[in-house]
Amino acid sequence: MMGFYPKVLLLIVLSTGFAVEKTGTSAAKFLSIGSGAKAVGMGGAFTSVADDASTMYWNPSGIARMDRMGFYVEHSIWLADINYNFMGLTLPVGNSSAWGLNFISLSMPEMNVTRYGEEQTGETFRAGSYAIGAAWAINLTNRFSIGFNGKYIREFISRSYASGAALDVGTLFNTIFGPTLGMSITNFGPKMQMGGPDLLINVDNVSNNSNLNSDLSTEKFNLPLVMRVGISDTFNYENVKFLWAVDAVSPMDNSEYLNMGCELSFINRVYVRAGAKSVFMQDREELFTLGGGFNLELFSNQKIQMDYVYEVMRYLNDIHKFSITFTN
Repeated sequence: MMGFYPKVLLLIVLSTGFAVEKTGTSAAKFLSIGSGAKAVGMGGAFTSVADDASTMYWNPSGIARMDRMGFYVEHSIWLADINYNFMGLTLPVGNSSAWGLNFISLSMPEMNVTRYGEEQTGETFRAGSYAIGAAWAINLTNRFSIGFNGKYIREFISRSYASGAALDVGTLFNTIFGPTLGMSITNFGPKMQMGGPDLLINVDNVSNNSNLNSDLSTEKFNLPLVMRVGISDTFNYENVKFLWAVDAVSPMDNSEYLNMGCELSFINRVYVRAGAKSVFMQDREELFTLGGGFNLELFSNQKIQMDYVYEVMRYLNDIHKFSITFTN
């Protein structure tokens, strides 16, 4: 067993060795923002941990291992006063499967419309993105789980918009050596293309008829397809538990990298977390995370958990995330 960890970690590190410059080549980039205060607090190394409703973002198979109904809400002020929100609902079905619903939104305040030579138009516009998903997962054995998450995606700016659909697939496997392995492929779907009334213009043809309508054609872009492979394990000592996790991530629109994190819990009530994000990524922007949380038992064995994470960025403003989970 002592030789198992070095071999797995070596494979993960080698997976980051062949980087290709692909930055800025996908649509719906809001799908690349990590969800979950706990998950981000562990540096985004959550593919094999997958133990709260935010796992529908990282690895949908995790909801099959939740034996209680849960409702999850997260909010953060992301970059440049942009609001990022995630909501999730999980519902166990019997002892082996579960359903889930999830919603991700990215929004920003109204902005003023300006045109060339006309700074003050008195008009405003809005821009944002959202994704609505439904997940299903099942425990095929007492060690192996598989899950799927289908989602509808939409982005808009003023009267222009793009929409599409995508599928996430994930698995979890408890090894006989102790660690848990996780794998997921997210945002698999067709390309997205902007359209809408703002792309309708008047053009002149050879007969100088200026009343002809035409649609501007925009480029089609791939979704931010991501493959994640993770490993995690837990060590217990009396009322203290230590959880560590490492993820190898291969996005189609950036270079490969590692996420690493850990969690220290006391009597399963108080949690402290830390992580390193995007290690080995070219032009790395996300650096380190530090967070924590606590849970309380309410009436009739209901529980509420509150989590927070502080994320350090290299050049942009640092980020604060908050989440609340209700379980019944």
